[in-house]
Amino acid sequence: MRLYWRLEKIFYPGLRYSQYPYYETLRRTIPEGADWLDLGCGHQMFASWMVAEEQELAGRSGKLIGIDLDWDGLRKNQAVDGRVFGNLETMPFREGSFAVVTANMVVEHLSDPGRVLAEVYRVLRPGGVFIFHTPNARCFMMTMASKMPQKLKNFLAAVLENRKEEDVFPTCYRMNTFAAIRNQARENHFAIHELESVSTSAVTALFAPAAIVELLYMRMLEAPAMEGYRSNLIAVLRKPS
Repeated sequence: MRLYWRLEKIFYPGLRYSQYPYYETLRRTIPEGADWLDLGCGHQMFASWMVAEEQELAGRSGKLIGIDLDWDGLRKNQAVDGRVFGNLETMPFREGSFAVVTANMVVEHLSDPGRVLAEVYRVLRPGGVFIFHTPNARCFMMTMASKMPQKLKNFLAAVLENRKEEDVFPTCYRMNTFAAIRNQARENHFAIHELESVSTSAVTALFAPAAIVELLYMRMLEAPAMEGYRSNLIAVLRKPS
């Protein structure tokens, strides 16, 4: 990886892992003492090397609840105050329970994002926000990944990202473009407060020649006209007051 970091500084200075702009969005948007629900929380909120950022945000919340159907992962989550084993389409919370709902790399797995958005709207208080970070289906890498069989995805995730098979879940990409997010927000009565695309570290980081090509391609995507093709999307949807 040291070689990759040197290549990144040469071919795309300023590139950042997309979890960091997502963290910064949470930090500036979530009010101090907010009641907060994290969807599909798994065993951690961020990447494993972002423990300090996770602890900081969790410490600012009034109450942080995680919900997931991955019970083994849920049990390991140390950031949340409460763990709920449950389906995102029928969440066991009263209407208006939370000021903030978040989802980090979860939306791409939703088979019916409209139903989940309706539930998020229900459990949010008036003026509350839904903040999520997800891959962009129009990104070249995501387009290729969406056509791969699951076993090949699992293998590549292990080789390229050092991810265990149990941490790789099937993807649907049904709310993973600017247009799809805008449509679903409108249909479920949300106002779009923020919607941006960002690039992230090269998927091919372990293979220097391929990483150089990917870095140059991502640098090209910094042109405003190419924003719809960057690798990741960060959205803040607000429930009207």
